[in-house]
Amino acid sequence: MNKIKAVLREQGRTQAWLSEKIEKSYVVTTNYVNNKTQPSLHVLYKIAEVLDVDVRELLVPSKP
Repeated sequence: MNKIKAVLREQGRTQAWLSEKIEKSYVVTTNYVNNKTQPSLHVLYKIAEVLDVDVRELLVPSKP
């Protein structure tokens, strides 16, 4: 499961809300949320800031 999608669901927020806050189009934001494209590190940090979570919560660990 996509971590951005999970955090949005936990917070009761929508992709439209996130797209407005990070100043990206709804389509771009949807692609991030659905793992079709990956945000740059700069955008990932902005998403974490807007969602008020540690950026590491949005990442899947590369090592178990």
